[in-house]
Amino acid sequence: MHAPTLVRPRPAANRAAEAGLLLMVALWAVNFSFIKVALDEIPPFGFNALRFPLAALLLATVLRYRGNLRLPDPGDRGRVVALGIVGNVLYQLLFIVGMSRSRAGNASLLLTGSPVYTAMLSAALGHERVRSAAWAGIAATVVGIALVVGSGEGGFRFGATTLVGDLLLIAASAVWAFYTVGARDLIRKYGSVAVTAWTLWVGALLLLLIGLPDLVRLDRPPSLLAWAGVLYAGVLGVGVAYLLWYRAVSVLGNTHTSAFSNLTPVLAILVAWLWLAEVPNVWQLLGAVVIIGGISVVRRSTEAA
Repeated sequence: MHAPTLVRPRPAANRAAEAGLLLMVALWAVNFSFIKVALDEIPPFGFNALRFPLAALLLATVLRYRGNLRLPDPGDRGRVVALGIVGNVLYQLLFIVGMSRSRAGNASLLLTGSPVYTAMLSAALGHERVRSAAWAGIAATVVGIALVVGSGEGGFRFGATTLVGDLLLIAASAVWAFYTVGARDLIRKYGSVAVTAWTLWVGALLLLLIGLPDLVRLDRPPSLLAWAGVLYAGVLGVGVAYLLWYRAVSVLGNTHTSAFSNLTPVLAILVAWLWLAEVPNVWQLLGAVVIIGGISVVRRSTEAA
């Protein structure tokens, strides 16, 4: 006779964090299509100039409410500024121009490659150990990205109308990997929310200055739908989604949290299909499966050094 196995219910904090992650996945999935709609009326740099101050203001409000609104130590401020330029200026410029010249579904898939680039860079710097299985996952992800980049409306053909945008999105994903690795020590020292807020403030100021000329040159005011896209992308797509992500990291850990982000491109492709009529072809769907599978292998096979 064996005693019955008792299944312990998950703590309420875990359930709440996972519910928050599902909400985050939904917010990010819709964000790609909302941005595409808004970019029909607002130039890319002008769009960033409008949405990022909203996200920066939200994070400042949250930190002030928590009572830990502070600045980094003087010796770390130069590094914070540099990371803000890399992670929230260079990345966002590549991302928003890439989005304007690609499909929402492609963008959601190509940006998932960032953990692969992060693993490779971390391994090169000795921060993490990448097992042989992870290298197989990296190779699979590269093949999947090639399938997505080569998929045009008429099938698999490089030189499609989205090629330049796709390449910019790949570059954006690589830049985000540099930001992630570069912020590693600061996040250990100050916490992820504080570092994210500081670098976001730096980025928001510079993106506002870069985008102001585009806003001044607008021929007519954006429609309510375009303004809704700005509000959604700034407050929900960046501010709220970041807070949900880092809350989950603190409760569930990096691996558990990262697994949920694999759901984003699947839902993003569905949203773009229903909203923007971006019908995915067989090559894009095959690339999606290969990318998500490869990233899952990389995340399970990478260890901290």
